[in-house]
Amino acid sequence: MSDMFDLSGRVALITGASRGIGEAIATAFAERGARVIVSSRKQEACEEVARGIAAAGGDALALACHIGDMEALARLFGEVESRYGRLDVLVNNAATNPYYGHVLDTDLGAYQKTVDVNVRGYFFASVLGGRLMRKGSRGSIINIASVNAVRPGPKQAIYSITKGAVLNMTKAFARECGTDNIRCNAILPGLVRTKFAGALLADEEQVKHYVGSNPLPRVGEPRDLAGAAVFLASDASSYVTGELLVVDGGFLV
Repeated sequence: MSDMFDLSGRVALITGASRGIGEAIATAFAERGARVIVSSRKQEACEEVARGIAAAGGDALALACHIGDMEALARLFGEVESRYGRLDVLVNNAATNPYYGHVLDTDLGAYQKTVDVNVRGYFFASVLGGRLMRKGSRGSIINIASVNAVRPGPKQAIYSITKGAVLNMTKAFARECGTDNIRCNAILPGLVRTKFAGALLADEEQVKHYVGSNPLPRVGEPRDLAGAAVFLASDASSYVTGELLVVDGGFLV
């Protein structure tokens, strides 16, 4: 029987892939045979991940991009089209959370930066990626959201709000792009041990509360998200779209 999780030959772009969840997903895709494009803000960091994938026998290309910059985003997808001629999988993972504090103290700069990356960046990456997928009559868009989209995290108001927007964005793309055989789904991670979650992980009371209320009483690891992403990228999920897959150790239960 054929392997439904095989990604051999598929072109997959992962944003925010220089570390953490994005790196774990890029590595897992390459292990399943995908031609991986590692993207993040810093070219050197992307190249380090790509070298690691190549050293393990995978196919990886590093292309830096700040998804909050519309011109940089256009260049990224233009380069993908120029090099590969198509895109099969897009993982919107790059995100920002510059403010950790009370909602009433949120300043305009932090608000704007968070919206520009987490909402506008995801939206236009999906538009540009979807256009490439439409040319090939196939594609899977995977948005990395958060359990904060369902239950806003303390001191993380604007981040939680933007992740809530990602859920409805996922459903909107799923509804409108299905006739082009483009699927769009979201993964909602719980607390995961990454540099991105550094401020929250440094808050001992918050971590204690999270772990103590989890049916699986531990903080997640980046690799815990990789299997869900492989599923949504592969033929194993060929009839799945508009879904919100929670990977949180049971936190929302």
